[in-house]
Amino acid sequence: MMKLELHWKIIIGLVLGLAFGVFAASQGLGDFTSAWVAPFGKIFLNLLKLIAVPLVLSSLITGVASLSDTKKLSRIGGKTITIYIATTAVAVTIGLVSVNILQPGDTVPEDMKLKLQETYEMAASGRMEAANEAKNRSILQPLVDMVPDNVFSSASNNRNMLQVVFVAIIVGIALIQIPKNKGKPVLDFFEGINELVIKLVDNIMFFAPIGVFALIADTITSVAGNNLNNILELLSALGYYMLAVIIGLILQMIITYTTVLKIFSKMDLKTFYKGIAPAQLLAFSTSSSGATLPVTMERCEDELEVSEEVSAFVLPLGATINMDGTALYQAVAAVFIAQTLGMDLALGAQLTIVFTAVLASIGTAAVPGAGIIMLIIILEAVGVPSAGIALILGVDRILDMMRTVTNVTGDASVAVAVHASEKN
Repeated sequence: MMKLELHWKIIIGLVLGLAFGVFAASQGLGDFTSAWVAPFGKIFLNLLKLIAVPLVLSSLITGVASLSDTKKLSRIGGKTITIYIATTAVAVTIGLVSVNILQPGDTVPEDMKLKLQETYEMAASGRMEAANEAKNRSILQPLVDMVPDNVFSSASNNRNMLQVVFVAIIVGIALIQIPKNKGKPVLDFFEGINELVIKLVDNIMFFAPIGVFALIADTITSVAGNNLNNILELLSALGYYMLAVIIGLILQMIITYTTVLKIFSKMDLKTFYKGIAPAQLLAFSTSSSGATLPVTMERCEDELEVSEEVSAFVLPLGATINMDGTALYQAVAAVFIAQTLGMDLALGAQLTIVFTAVLASIGTAAVPGAGIIMLIIILEAVGVPSAGIALILGVDRILDMMRTVTNVTGDASVAVAVHASEKN
């Protein structure tokens, strides 16, 4: 009997979850789904998040220490950050082109605008408070936030992944600098942890189809409530907006990542996408590049033959600062809200969106919904009323799933590119 590959198992879980979610919403089983189905999705998500910090810490420390000199580290770091910023800038530009051509803001009926604003007014005001806190921070605050005052408190929260990356890098550098015989026991310990975590990833992925089924079913019932017409109303009103985002995300993957792979490596696209498929499907169902990170790393190392020293550095950093999908969506959403409110954004304002979205994507946490908070800051920067986010909150969860796939694909393509350039 032929053994089914992991990505096919996840696709089956996804399709069955979709079918069950539609059935549950049409039969008024939303409460049943949230009580008896959704918990299995949360357990699966928590298991992935559980191993994210030990994986980043152990793999990054061993990865940096194996580079044997700080010159190599700074070279890999320089390449990685340059490509990440470049792909994010391209993503925002693609988003702006897509939204300006399609003009989705002109297609929303007036009565639907009022209904959307009323429905999501409460949710919007909660996000605006969080955005005000972020907006009042100084420009250098992200640098301050990156350096923890307590290594254990930073490791206790997945939102502090950039702090964990920072700690792992400085520990790895120190291990290069001390005598080998003194550093070996520490390195052996972290290599052991790394092997253990990789085995845990295999074991957790055994439950992936069940977790994906529960996550997708819960997403549909939470968007639709107990009435499937809610989704149909949202899709008819915001269909063009969603189309502008989705076209942008597809172009980012087809044009930008293909270009990155072709310039730096000889890997063909079929090998790349087949290798990364389970991570993409997981990103789609979890909406979290942070939770998907253990699988992204495993697939890049095992299937795409990215060296551990590169994947251990490039991927955790990518899950933290490389948010191409999120930045693209923020550009589309900002212009869409302005169009819907009857405001015309000039070229200067759209260039401000490019600059702000690139900076905001670096500081966006790798968790579901964080992009909305950064979107409010972008809206404020170009003078669009931030209460306008109420217009798009209804479909945000669906788009969050899609932009997370783009984020994870971007991380993997840069890992392949950096590995190939180092090998050459």
